[in-house]
Order: sequence, then structure tokens, then C-alpha cells
Amino acid sequence: MKIVLRPVGKIDDDVMAELRQRLAEIFGCPIEVVPLITELTQAYDTWRGQYLAGRIIDWLKRGHRAKGEKVLGIVDVDLYAPHLNFVFGQADTASEIAVLSLCRLRQEFYGLPEDRGLFLDRATKEAVHELGHLLHLGHCPDAKCVMHFSNSLDDTDWKQAAFCSRCQPKMIN
Repeated sequence: MKIVLRPVGKIDDDVMAELRQRLAEIFGCPIEVVPLITELTQAYDTWRGQYLAGRIIDWLKRGHRAKGEKVLGIVDVDLYAPHLNFVFGQADTASEIAVLSLCRLRQEFYGLPEDRGLFLDRATKEAVHELGHLLHLGHCPDAKCVMHFSNSLDDTDWKQAAFCSRCQPKMIN
């Protein structure tokens, strides 16, 4: 298995390097960062002031990738999905492509002082969560498992960046 991180737009190189390192440790596979410069305007919903996650995934599907690669697009815009106020990320298991938003993982989004360590922990957990979906894992009832659904940052902060004993054996490469 190989994971390709696709920063879409301007994402801090230090953030990408840290995510790459952390994901390599967790998944034990090659992680490649392939920057993607594009306009996200086609995914923007002017009425909501947010970007539709599914449209970004559809756009990522057009890119070339090798068989078996899991692709995680990383954006720094506010995402939503139909019937939800916002999402931290979304995955399309059929195409093995997911998207992760860093926007709401930052303390500054809520008017709080920056906390880089907390931000990177949150980004790691949500990246692992979306990649877990690409490995055919569903949401887990264990609130500490990385596959537990995060309805809020409290949920993300509570869970670990690891798969529980029920989810770990279910991962399909």
C-alpha cells in the first residue's frame, strides 16, 4: 500500500512534513506528498460560505494515480457535506480518495490562541480516520478509537490516533 497526500492550494510545508512523518509511523507504508495547485472555486457554495467536500473528491478523481494508492487531499478551507453543517473530512471508498480540511482543526478558527501541537494532533487523527475509511473501516462505537465519528472537536480531542483492537484487524489493504 502507498498513501499519497495531495495538498490542494497553499498548505504549510512544515504541516505536510509532520503529517507525512506521523502517517508513515502509524501505517508503516510509503507516504508521498504530491502538491496540487488548483482553484477550489468550483466547490464553493456562496450561500453557505463553505466548500462541498464531494466536489473536491470528484476533482481529485481526475488525477493520475497507481493502482492501490490511497489519496488524501488536504485543504485549508471549511468543508461541508449534504445534511451536515460541516465535516472535518470525507472519504469515497470506491475510488480510494478522501479529503481532509485543516480549517476547523485550528484553535484560531474559534477565536482562540494558536496551539500548533494540538492542531497537528487533530490533523493526524482526522487524516488517520479518513484513511481508515479508505481501508474499508466504518465508524466505531469506541469513543477512543480513531474511527469514532467526530461530531465536534471534543470528540476529536478525546479519541486517540490509533485503531482499537476491533478495528485494527479489519483493515484491508
